[in-house]
Amino acid sequence: MTTPLPLNLLVTGRCLLEYCHPRGKQMEPPAGEVTLLLRAWSAGDRTVEERLFELVLPELRVLARQLVSKERREHTLSPTALLNEAYLRLLVSRERDWAGRRHFFAIAARIMRRLLIDYARAHMQTVKVRLDAGAGQAGRANSRIEEAIAIDVLLDELNETHPQWCSVVELKYFLSLTDEETAEALDIPLRTVQRRFADARRWLFERLIPTALCPTKTNATNS
Repeated sequence: MTTPLPLNLLVTGRCLLEYCHPRGKQMEPPAGEVTLLLRAWSAGDRTVEERLFELVLPELRVLARQLVSKERREHTLSPTALLNEAYLRLLVSRERDWAGRRHFFAIAARIMRRLLIDYARAHMQTVKVRLDAGAGQAGRANSRIEEAIAIDVLLDELNETHPQWCSVVELKYFLSLTDEETAEALDIPLRTVQRRFADARRWLFERLIPTALCPTKTNATNS
């Protein structure tokens, strides 16, 4: 059963998500309101859900457009469809321990990227490659998709064991925040952000390329 959209979200066509202020202008939320709403939402207060998505939807729409614009020309998933699917997945994630507004958008970006990856995987076998492009082009595209999938799976694993590491990676990788902005978003010291990011990168690299870091050596012990 599809989760109903908030009342103030206009639904048309293929679940088109739009939000407009009654006077036709988007209103800037008071400082910290989104963070407060996220905390209440995470604690189980469903009454704040409508107000929360009224505030974040304009930026989610921009994020969806930006991510879709980076896809290949023949990509057919629209920003509206991507936004709608991301919205439904965010509803499922409501009980997550949200660090704040920026963390919310980092997770939203990650959800959208995962949807784009899933879409690309589903269409890998049907995409036509130009005859003059050579087999290498299709191979590189598939390789990028598989790499993105591997990183996404590893981030889920990282979140289970080191949630703060994962939050730092999500903010820096998916929203391109600086170290200072990440420290502010997570309310932790700058040096902690830098250490956590270094640790997370090492953790991810070791799992993405384990053989490159630990080559087998033949010696008296293992020969």
